[in-house]
Amino acid sequence: MRTKAFIFDLDGVIVDTAKYHYLAWQKIAQELNIDFTLEHNELLKGVSRVRSLDIILELGNVQASQEDKNKWLVQKNDEYLSYLVDMDQSEILPGVIPVLEFLKQNNQPIALGSASKNARPILEKTGIIHFFDAIVDGNDVSNAKPDPEVFLIAAKHLNSNPADAIVFEDSVAGVQAANIAKMISIGIGEEKTLHEAQYIFEDFTQITTRFIQELINK
Repeated sequence: MRTKAFIFDLDGVIVDTAKYHYLAWQKIAQELNIDFTLEHNELLKGVSRVRSLDIILELGNVQASQEDKNKWLVQKNDEYLSYLVDMDQSEILPGVIPVLEFLKQNNQPIALGSASKNARPILEKTGIIHFFDAIVDGNDVSNAKPDPEVFLIAAKHLNSNPADAIVFEDSVAGVQAANIAKMISIGIGEEKTLHEAQYIFEDFTQITTRFIQELINK
């Protein structure tokens, strides 16, 4: 059987930690009297922590020193990590484990390609770290999506050409990064948001083993 490289984003693809990011950012926004809604939170998908803070400050038209920014970045991460303490396998999104199991059974290399700097503890807490042959996270890259760096490094770790890589993403920036890298992009979420992806599924429960098999054989 042929092998491809299967690369997964983390937040919103494997686990729904987006809600915890939102709550942590919302707490900072409230302290700064900035109105920060779920709709605003969409702007932060696939974006680095530093850029996320800048976006929130722009929303409130707030000027801040680098010292203040650094303090809020640490505060946000501490708040976010406090939500992760009780994470377990129940946090994994529906349909993800059967797909990972099918890929593993068919000897397909699997990597994580995420902007999150907390990827490893999340994979450990949810009990699925053993599925991944490579983990590339926010500690390993200097350029945020839509720069394809994270996916190109992941493909390299799996000894794969970018053209043989398949990326699962829930953010516009992530889909764009996969497309720029000339990888197959699979959007997980709403079609109107992720229309640039080559394939779009609402969630992993819609992804059949037959579809995965077709990707491998392409």
